[in-house]
Amino acid sequence: MPALTIGKLAKATDVKVPTIRFYEQIGLLLKPDRTESDRRIYDDRAVRRLAFIKHARQLGFSVDAIRTLLDLADHPDYACDDANALAAEQLTSIETKIAQLQALRSELKRMVATSCRGLAGDCRVIETLADHALCVTDHSTSRALP
Repeated sequence: MPALTIGKLAKATDVKVPTIRFYEQIGLLLKPDRTESDRRIYDDRAVRRLAFIKHARQLGFSVDAIRTLLDLADHPDYACDDANALAAEQLTSIETKIAQLQALRSELKRMVATSCRGLAGDCRVIETLADHALCVTDHSTSRALP
């Protein structure tokens, strides 16, 4: 594969240019060679590494976990215990989030099913949001989105 500019790397991997720069800045993506005009140029290894990072992010791994996983990928003679532990930890995290989302879904379904079609003063959705004790499911551990 010929050398790629950052724009072509972005297109080849479907990763935005600012994200590529960020990954370089934090050390996940190695600093590329530069042309005489100081433009970044990437090789096939950068494409594979960026695809690895993107896939790990899609699976929800943290930047620190990805850093560890990349280090293991760069050293195939290392034991993979850390990779297994990180994957198991991520699986537990995802299962917890799924349980929280299912509780939220149940509560929202209940709120919608019992909602009135009249005045806001008689609205079950408003009433339930105002008094958490009216909720049937425990979803208080769910984080609010920004």
